[in-house]
Amino acid sequence: MARQISGVQARIEYAGVAAAIGALRGLPLERAFKLGERLGAMVMRIDRLNRPIAMKNLEIAFPELSYEGRLKIIRGMYRNWGRMAAEWAHMGKLDRSNIERYAVYEGKQYWDEAEKMSTGHGGLVLTAHFGNFELLPLAHSIYGYRIAVVHRPLRNPLIDKAVREARIRSGNRVVERKGGAMEMMRLLRKNWHVGVPLDLDVRRGVFVDFFGKLASTSDGVARLARATGAPVVPCFMVREGDTTRHKIEINPAIEMVKTSDAESDIRENTQRFVKAIEKAIREHPDHWNWIHRRWKTRPPGEARFY
Repeated sequence: MARQISGVQARIEYAGVAAAIGALRGLPLERAFKLGERLGAMVMRIDRLNRPIAMKNLEIAFPELSYEGRLKIIRGMYRNWGRMAAEWAHMGKLDRSNIERYAVYEGKQYWDEAEKMSTGHGGLVLTAHFGNFELLPLAHSIYGYRIAVVHRPLRNPLIDKAVREARIRSGNRVVERKGGAMEMMRLLRKNWHVGVPLDLDVRRGVFVDFFGKLASTSDGVARLARATGAPVVPCFMVREGDTTRHKIEINPAIEMVKTSDAESDIRENTQRFVKAIEKAIREHPDHWNWIHRRWKTRPPGEARFY
């Protein structure tokens, strides 16, 4: 977790974000959406700290692309953030009467199959910081599914508090990423679904292939699935073109390996999870957060990328 800020710095940062969200909330969604796009483009121009990280990541992931090709993906990423901000400002207005205007299922049969596999013991929703990932659990809950979201605290505690409150507004729960395994097991036993974004670098994890390079990845999902038998279902929010409509894309539950060699199985299953995320990113590269230092942790003796 990034070191948290506090005091005046946290309040100033929060005030700026709150003012922007308030302005977007005061506009009709379509106008806010267009303004969000422009704000995203503006942030890209001034964000000189993170743009090089995104470019380095794209060099790793898509070595065949030209500089302009990578830059196009980065522009799309910042535009997605601006759109997300506009949609975030209006999420409090979503309910069962209007959710289908903004998010519908694709591949719902795979979700239903996984529920039958779980026999009333919940399931693990494999996802990433991809598309409008904040809308994903909200839409699920509006459609009637209880979702607990694994949460990694944000660096600004005031913004973190606002995000937490928004995530539980529709009846969902937040589970702390650090030390949250027991709580997740309890929720699964109560037939909850637990959403886990598995696209972040971790200091202590297993190294699996991600876009052709080893990436340190949490093995918690694999261990939890092995211990509980919960199905692991890849699920991603995909925007329809340049609109406010999304598809909740659900893929078949990942076939798990289970042999007498538990540690080997955990590594192999984690690899399968990460490949499902990579597939989604390859199909929609502008949907993913490229400024995260995904390949920061390296195997012993290997040079760092950042």
